[in-house]
Amino acid sequence: MHAIPFKRTLLSLTMLSVLPLTGYAQTTGQADADASLALPSMEIRASADASAEGLRPAYAGGQVARGGRVGVLGNRDNMETPFALTSYTQMLIQDQQAASVGDVLLNDPAVRTARGFGNFQQVYIVRGLPIYSDDIAYNGLYGLLPRQYMGTEFVERVEVLRGANAFLNGAAPGGSGLGGAINIVPKRAPNVPLNQVTAGVRSGGEAYVAGDFARRSEDNRFGLRLNVARRDGDSAVDGASQELGLAALGADYLGDRLRVSADLGYQNHEVDAAQPNIDIGAGVAVPSAPDAGESVAQSWTYSDAKDTFGTLRAEYDFNDSLTGWVAGGMRTSEEEGNFANPTVLNDAGDTSAYRFFNVREDEVVTGDVGLRYAFNTGSVGHSLSASASTYEMKSRNAWGGSNFAGDVFSNINRPVDVAEPAISFSSGSLGSPSVTERTRTSSYSLADTMAFMDDRLLVTLGARHQNIASYSYDYNTGARTASYDEDAITPIAGVVYRINPELSAYANYIEGLVKGERVADLSGSTPIVNAGEVLDPYITRQTELGLKYDGGRIGGGVGVFRSRKPEAGLDESDVYRVIGKQTNVGLEFNAFGQATDSLTVLGGFSLLDTELDGNEGIGAPELQANLGLDYRVPGVQGLAVDGRVIYTSEQYIDADNSRDIPSWTRFDLGVRYSMLLNDAQELTLRARVENVADRDYWASAGGYPGAGYLTVGAPRTLMLSTTLDF
Repeated sequence: MHAIPFKRTLLSLTMLSVLPLTGYAQTTGQADADASLALPSMEIRASADASAEGLRPAYAGGQVARGGRVGVLGNRDNMETPFALTSYTQMLIQDQQAASVGDVLLNDPAVRTARGFGNFQQVYIVRGLPIYSDDIAYNGLYGLLPRQYMGTEFVERVEVLRGANAFLNGAAPGGSGLGGAINIVPKRAPNVPLNQVTAGVRSGGEAYVAGDFARRSEDNRFGLRLNVARRDGDSAVDGASQELGLAALGADYLGDRLRVSADLGYQNHEVDAAQPNIDIGAGVAVPSAPDAGESVAQSWTYSDAKDTFGTLRAEYDFNDSLTGWVAGGMRTSEEEGNFANPTVLNDAGDTSAYRFFNVREDEVVTGDVGLRYAFNTGSVGHSLSASASTYEMKSRNAWGGSNFAGDVFSNINRPVDVAEPAISFSSGSLGSPSVTERTRTSSYSLADTMAFMDDRLLVTLGARHQNIASYSYDYNTGARTASYDEDAITPIAGVVYRINPELSAYANYIEGLVKGERVADLSGSTPIVNAGEVLDPYITRQTELGLKYDGGRIGGGVGVFRSRKPEAGLDESDVYRVIGKQTNVGLEFNAFGQATDSLTVLGGFSLLDTELDGNEGIGAPELQANLGLDYRVPGVQGLAVDGRVIYTSEQYIDADNSRDIPSWTRFDLGVRYSMLLNDAQELTLRARVENVADRDYWASAGGYPGAGYLTVGAPRTLMLSTTLDF
């Protein structure tokens, strides 16, 4: 792809994208009336984050919300935010039977899900850059959620902020998030008692049962909500299986001045013989994707992860103008994994792998405190926010392996189950791993959102001072091997102008900041010379401008952005270091809402031009597009059908752009039917087929900077469930 023609199309596509929206303009009164018809019957009054404004209401159609958390700036309406933000609701999650956060994010045209480097961790690619599951925020706090995989049963909203966000959220401690941020909003008790049980089954025989129960006190000040879930059985991929156990308790208190929320959660996730990442050997052409319905994994591979986490957040109104908050959280995790990720050796699909065994234990403590003060200077309104945050992570790790040269031989088209090789060497004590990494971050932020022209013009200026300290220790001796302690100031400048009640223009300059990663021991089977070294922090600089539309029934936005980030990789001496800068230029368009009384729309597209030393970035598709339609059948009360198409263009798998994986398109279909059994009970039946055509495809290339490993897309999957509200 040539850069100049792409850049010329940005302006023209921007204008063309906005034009169809103008036909949906209507009066504010009518818009409010239409939106109210689509709101869930049990609106949450108590806030999920202990804020006075509470959750932003759902938009018409109920699939997305009218806004969400914008970091330290708090919960904001989309039309008043100089950033690209989408908040997916619990209604969408339930109707699509989305099992994981990755399943939810399939609805976002700027996001795709990949796999962790050498493990089964979910990684989310936003604007061509990864967000590790470690770096997802939980109610505004980093590092508290399960690291490998996260179920959706305790999730009220999945909020996606696209773009750099170091000022808003602080530096993501796991070393990702330069392309965006994801925040999970937990469930809270609604205004009326909730008793809900769901049972279901998936292709392969995986069974599922979940319970969702909530109560509020008579005065509605206290609320409790309990979510439990269990998944167990074989998956749609022959030979693969998973087991999930989850429990989460959320509590809240809503007083006249004081608001408090708390959460306690536990998740146990086990996967056996799941599809592994697949590397393509040097000089080998990319083969066709293998049969998605048959695992190429060895039967003895697995990943087990246990996570316990908790949070507490409180907010207090000192007076009508001054509000303070404090929040804190903890997580403990235990992981054990046995992997054998194959490398394709030739055009026949023969593969070589080695056994890699890993144990890891994490302890995380994090906290946040701040003040928000509203005042006027003449005709100018101010919302001044100040905050301080801290984060500390201690990780214990040990690993062992068999022959790096390869001792597990198979074929991606004709998998062969090989006897598990013995561990021939190890680093650290596999039975009692010692501390190998510590990360400490602290930051202070100050920002002012100024309102001019009767709130039509909003200007946000601010800065965050961030300290990142990272220490690495020898696996065997515990001696410190590398460390750094660095400071950085990341500014923000954002402008929103309300052209009219339906249309807002916005612009921003913001930076991203993450810690430099600890250099791994291996890249594929190649030993890295500077293994164990910790790289300096990375800073991304981003500019963005766009338009947002809210017609009451239909909403959306279009934006263009440009960002630059350091790029690390192996040099010619097998040293892992910063080797250049990657420039990303893109255009995004999204639309949502009710096109008609019966039809709900959710979709958009993302165009991305990445450039690194004259080449495009690994695993960064030029075009991603989504279109989801939900149709409530007229004349048949309670019956609805939905369909979704997902398109992803070609992706390069290596830095010199010599090889790529082909584009892919996936179709999903669903149907649901709700009926009243009596005045107090409602039964909802759901059926869904994902990847209707059962297409075999490479879903992603990479997920870790500089690495081009491939992930096999999921096969055709049938999901059936029934939900009883009583």
